[in-house]
Amino acid sequence: MTFGEQPAYLRVAGDLRKKITDGSLPPHTRLPSQARIRQEYGVSDTVALEARKVLMAEGLVEGRSGSGTYVRERPVPRRIARSGYRPANGVTPFRQEQADGEARGTWESSSEQVEAGAAVAERLALRPGDRVMRTEYVFREAGEAMMLSTSWEPLAVTGRTPVMLPEEGPLGGMGVVERMAAIDVVVDNVTEEVGARPGLAEELLDLGGVPGHVVLVVQRTYYASGRPVETADLVIPADRYQVAYHLPVK
Repeated sequence: MTFGEQPAYLRVAGDLRKKITDGSLPPHTRLPSQARIRQEYGVSDTVALEARKVLMAEGLVEGRSGSGTYVRERPVPRRIARSGYRPANGVTPFRQEQADGEARGTWESSSEQVEAGAAVAERLALRPGDRVMRTEYVFREAGEAMMLSTSWEPLAVTGRTPVMLPEEGPLGGMGVVERMAAIDVVVDNVTEEVGARPGLAEELLDLGGVPGHVVLVVQRTYYASGRPVETADLVIPADRYQVAYHLPVK
């Protein structure tokens, strides 16, 4: 193989990918069989199999038990708005932002007290084993799961206060900024770091994805005078949603 030349399985996968994206192989069309790929491209069974694996890992095709491999219908990416951490009316950013986008946003949540693991403890400037309130969310648009979130709040800050449970009490369902303000904790900064990785099996099950799909992960932390008071991981299916930021200019 000369310098810069692609392996045979990538060249085959690239040609099939092009046929999928230009419509020559439209959604729900059966992908050529392994034998046909071998004959058409003059490659071995191993190369044909590896090319199909590439397309499956990219989410372009899916296997159907007892039937074969078919081209997946490609969804048109929709936006999840991120417009800043303090909506003017005090509702949660998700509720406000989806309303702004004319989306029908709903969510379910569950909270429990747990010990902070090493990673969460570092993000919240705690010691491993310190108690935190962990809240898990499934956010939906028109019934479809669009985002997962797990948040952690130090019980040293919220414990035995009316806002200890994020979705219960007099401020249940409000944003972190408003809830913290109710216990005289003034949030003055927020950071969000965006990355991508393959989705975990349980995440993809909740989000309706298939193994190998990539998810976007937004790692968010709220601060009050430099002290972390809440941190969260937001997990979003990358093939169906884009994260759009609208940040105020100060």
